[in-house]
Amino acid sequence: MMKYGLLGKHLSHSFSQRFFESYFKEHKIDASYELIELSSPDALKDFMHGSVAQYQGLNVTIPFKEYILEFIDEVSSEAQIIGAINTIKVGSNGKICGYNTDAYGFHQSIKPFLDFNHHRAIILGTGGASKAVAFVLEKLGLDVFFISRNPVGSKQFSYSEINAQMLSTCKLVINCTPVGMFPNSDNLIDIPYAFLTKKHLIIDLIYNPSETLFLKKSRESGAIVLNGDSMLHQQALKSWELWNQ
Repeated sequence: MMKYGLLGKHLSHSFSQRFFESYFKEHKIDASYELIELSSPDALKDFMHGSVAQYQGLNVTIPFKEYILEFIDEVSSEAQIIGAINTIKVGSNGKICGYNTDAYGFHQSIKPFLDFNHHRAIILGTGGASKAVAFVLEKLGLDVFFISRNPVGSKQFSYSEINAQMLSTCKLVINCTPVGMFPNSDNLIDIPYAFLTKKHLIIDLIYNPSETLFLKKSRESGAIVLNGDSMLHQQALKSWELWNQ
């Protein structure tokens, strides 16, 4: 039986195992998919040095998408540019290759929703997922700004700096943080929702719950909203394609 899995710190929110088990059953594939919770970077290091060879492929999520780079033998050009990995393939010779399928999944999920209003974007968060999202948007020609608790540089701002003018010029807003994710579904990102309009596209990469408070408040202000469910499916299928090349 082939073995696959997801590496992360807290995985109770994840639908990845459910998705792949259903996919394996539907396509009569003799494989398993595990949720592998690791408490720290040191635990990840121990896993990569001791247990990774048991698997044919792995997905990687918060908070290890950037840290895992140091354990990869060969990194795809796209993942190198992004600076984050969410998919690894373990070769029969033990060689570990790293990829970023978040970028592909995000691109596929937003294609039907982008229009002429969306030429500037605000990304909430500066972690591995935000890097993949920024890569896609910049490749599409959008001007991208980041919101961070600790802003650095000319394109990063604090949450308190989000105002009417910023939301008027940036009609695409993407949450790349875990705020509002199960089991902490009551947590709400603090932005001035009153300034959102029907021309805004608000995306939350979270898919559990299907509508975070961030999306609910945005929808109630008239914005178009999209959760991370489609992105999850698209990036997962891309991972499976890479594992079977």
